[in-house]
Amino acid sequence: MSEQDQSWRGKVGRMSDEELEEFLATDAICRVACLDETGWPYVVPVWFQYADGGYYLIAREKSDWATMMQHDGRVSLTIDETGSQRKVQVKGEATILETPNVGGKWVPIAEEMSKRYLGPNGPKYLEPTLSAPRWLIFVRPIETKTWQGVDWAKKYKSGS
Repeated sequence: MSEQDQSWRGKVGRMSDEELEEFLATDAICRVACLDETGWPYVVPVWFQYADGGYYLIAREKSDWATMMQHDGRVSLTIDETGSQRKVQVKGEATILETPNVGGKWVPIAEEMSKRYLGPNGPKYLEPTLSAPRWLIFVRPIETKTWQGVDWAKKYKSGS
């Protein structure tokens, strides 16, 4: 590879809306940051479903982070990957759509998530636990930042 060949960097810069949608349909894990009762950040990796202009999250009944969001809806999300280095950062507001229940609106969303994250056998993982109550949470983005490729944004380069 010559010194001039920069193809290894991939496409560099912000993602287009289409690229963002494509990335959010992958099996990338989302890290959710919320605030605990003392104001400290609490971060947890979760599955997510991007739809309706925001992020659906499903939490088990005893998930501390769901209760934290019920008390303070300010959250941040980070979704990223290695390889092409796609990254999404979201500042958002969490709304509790369903408190822990069995058979709620969360079920078809969980089914979609199980297929996306675990493939065609995903529902086999989900089915035995459908009797366990879950929360349904929606995060409405207030601000979204995206990046892809291997390079620094202009603001970090000297002289910019």
